Amino acid sequence: MATDLGELLVPYMPTIRVPRTGDRVFKSECAFSFDSPESEGGLYVCMNTFLGFGREHVERHYRKTGQSVYMHLKRHVKEKATGAAGGAIPRRRNGKVFLDLELNRDFNGEDYEYEDEAKLVIFPDHFEIPLPNIEELPALVTIACDAVLNAPSAYKKQELESWEEEIQVSKHARSLRQLDNGVRIPPSGWKCQKCEMRENLWLNLTDGAVLCGKWFFDGSGGNGHALEHYRETNHPLAVKLDTITPDGADVYSFEEEEAVLDPHISDHLSHFGIDMLQMQKRTENGHHTDNNSRPRVSEWEVIQESGMKLKAVFGSGYTGIKNLGNSCYLGTVMQVLFSIPDFQRMYVGNLQRIYDYSPLDPSQDFSTQMAKLGHGLLSGQYAKPPMKSELIEQVMKEDYKVLNWHQQKGVSPRMFKSLVSRGHPEFSSNRQQDAHEFLLHMINLVERNSTGSENPSDVFRFLVEERTQCCQSRRVRYTQRVDYCIQLPAPIEAATNREELLAYEAKRKDAEENMRAPPEPVRARIPFTACLQAFTEPENVPDFWSSALQAKSAGVKTSRFASFPEYLILQIKKFTFGVDWVPKKLDLAIDVPDFLDLSRMRATGLQAGEEELPDLMPPIVLPEDTRDNSMSSIDSPEIDEAAVMQLAEMGFPLEACRKAVYYTGNMGPEMAFNWIIAHMEEPDFAEPLTLPSMIDPGPSTSDSPMGATPLGSSPPEESIAILTSMGFPRNHSIQALKATNNNLERALDWIFTHPEEEESDALSDMADTEPNDNAFSNANSHSDSTLSPDRDMTGPRVKDGPGRYELFAFISHMGASTMSGHYVCHIKKEGRWVIYNDHKVCLSERPPKDLGYIYFYHRLSSS
Repeated sequence: MATDLGELLVPYMPTIRVPRTGDRVFKSECAFSFDSPESEGGLYVCMNTFLGFGREHVERHYRKTGQSVYMHLKRHVKEKATGAAGGAIPRRRNGKVFLDLELNRDFNGEDYEYEDEAKLVIFPDHFEIPLPNIEELPALVTIACDAVLNAPSAYKKQELESWEEEIQVSKHARSLRQLDNGVRIPPSGWKCQKCEMRENLWLNLTDGAVLCGKWFFDGSGGNGHALEHYRETNHPLAVKLDTITPDGADVYSFEEEEAVLDPHISDHLSHFGIDMLQMQKRTENGHHTDNNSRPRVSEWEVIQESGMKLKAVFGSGYTGIKNLGNSCYLGTVMQVLFSIPDFQRMYVGNLQRIYDYSPLDPSQDFSTQMAKLGHGLLSGQYAKPPMKSELIEQVMKEDYKVLNWHQQKGVSPRMFKSLVSRGHPEFSSNRQQDAHEFLLHMINLVERNSTGSENPSDVFRFLVEERTQCCQSRRVRYTQRVDYCIQLPAPIEAATNREELLAYEAKRKDAEENMRAPPEPVRARIPFTACLQAFTEPENVPDFWSSALQAKSAGVKTSRFASFPEYLILQIKKFTFGVDWVPKKLDLAIDVPDFLDLSRMRATGLQAGEEELPDLMPPIVLPEDTRDNSMSSIDSPEIDEAAVMQLAEMGFPLEACRKAVYYTGNMGPEMAFNWIIAHMEEPDFAEPLTLPSMIDPGPSTSDSPMGATPLGSSPPEESIAILTSMGFPRNHSIQALKATNNNLERALDWIFTHPEEEESDALSDMADTEPNDNAFSNANSHSDSTLSPDRDMTGPRVKDGPGRYELFAFISHMGASTMSGHYVCHIKKEGRWVIYNDHKVCLSERPPKDLGYIYFYHRLSSS
């Protein structure tokens, strides 16, 4: 028999490999489905690629690759017999449990015994060789089989490496030298010191420089100024500003080229005025801890509908997503996306075509993994109701724990998460993340992987018209930008229970002073109309440069819809930083309507009587030149000194008051006060007034086109190389960088919204004017480019229509910060609300629509 088996395997020996270091063995999940060794058909692992396939898909892999030898893994799960002694879990007869894996189950292992089975299967004849079979198999085959059986899960290995990276202490942490340069970092209002980036900002822990991070393949990141600063100064450690919490922060070592742990992060941050960690230590021993935790308990119960007997639902569209550990943000977003018909058609409707044309490694193909997840959620294959006999048996036993396992298991998105988070500094970690950021990340990935085919994210895309007005000249500029989500402010001052909130605050302070227990917390109730009103109100434009005055001035901006999307996403801005640097979540409820009419918010464009701002670039003035000229300025601007003194009496610096009065066009102390509030966190807030128009205005006007040349006509070759390496034509890449002031992130978005065949000189000229608006267009990371309203034929694809919507889904967050807590989502299906809480899917009794974080509306037909 040994001779027969040896001769049988001879033709296939060249294709059988022994897993090497670095090879991932996928023996817990099929590449095309969520089948596992516990599934009815088991799992087939290719002995060459080590990819796993369910019974339905292994033939496809054989036909595509010609690989004939697979290891079939099957685990039989049995309930322990009545009276069996607890303790050791029975093992299979060879003494090994080869499935040392995170499988798709949710039950107590001590109540079950496993019987594992492994065998080699040779295709196409399905010839089976039971394992172990050491004496009869060739030595190479035996070694390969043993290596596969004992290999760790591909994802377990990946997760262990992830955690190991996070706990490594930097060699610079203990001996870090910090400069005593007086730098203090405010709790908000940050921007890169070398560009206008306001996201992905890193604080250098040596000198306090705030600079942008590197550019990532997924479109996030910055212009790499933090790394440039390290190369110039050799200051090794930096902390990401928006990750600082009482529990720690994300620290990166430029010299060690990896994320590190800084045990002294509290002291290093306090050097720059950031006292978050000390604040946490104080609250742990005081009444603040109880005061902050109590409303969160209520929030958890209400959002999860904990006190109600919810009825589980099964079938197509009612499959849950298993929580992998802080991955509920991913599960809720994907549940909502795959409830939208466009995503269903793109990935599930084209399932067979996507699978047939998938690459040799489908685990690394975005379309394949999207189709796999969509099919898993919509097919009903993984949400089958228990058999009636099984229900009766378990009810008779009163063993509801077992009953729940049989009812709902959900799908485990390990392969999907590994792919979509690859290369991303946040989503590739095992920490909780912001569901809103992940939603935009997914839209970005869908955009990039839909080139030349249907793009389901088109349903979210819309145009925003921004009207910017110079407060002194009264001239205006109209621009358009692409967006996918509206962020609605939550004005606490508009709360309908304002008196109740004030009374609670007074009681809370009194209880704190007298060391008494805090009062029952009060949740602010804010009308949805107030949120919309706050969104449409004019806002101050930071660092506004008026091309009419050729100087910095006060500017206000209003936003309206230039087009309405087919599906509207609304995010409530619930999260903020306190003055003590503690990130907090506003405890509020908003009466979000089921039906929404935004027709009155449609943009109107340039109106009769309005005069446009000239299309001019601000002059480039070096900082040292600015200081020298400000010292030598003889002419002083006209300033209402009475208004200046009125503001100075309020305690503001005199020079800041002079700037406020000047930049608001001497329109009175009230306007100047608003300017002060909007700009008081800027580093140059109290510096003397400096006007570019007072610094030899002749050359600055005539040289303004030349001033744009270094920024616009000669992009850095490194930036061009990054874009061309992604497959974009060189000319198109250069034009995109010119149009976006050499900002890689925005250049990439510009390329996707400006197909190469639609380029024109007119559009290029328009894009060249964009840096005028750079200071305020960067407020939204998805502000692509400046588009003209009359260029719809060459602009981005939008599905414009009426502005009337109906609510169909919302994602809720529980906890004090987006970096902790839990997410669930509610989706309206077949006229009834359904709650998706990880793998559990039930009919909702009282959907908490007033406590949502992200809301999804679909457009109503015009009929």
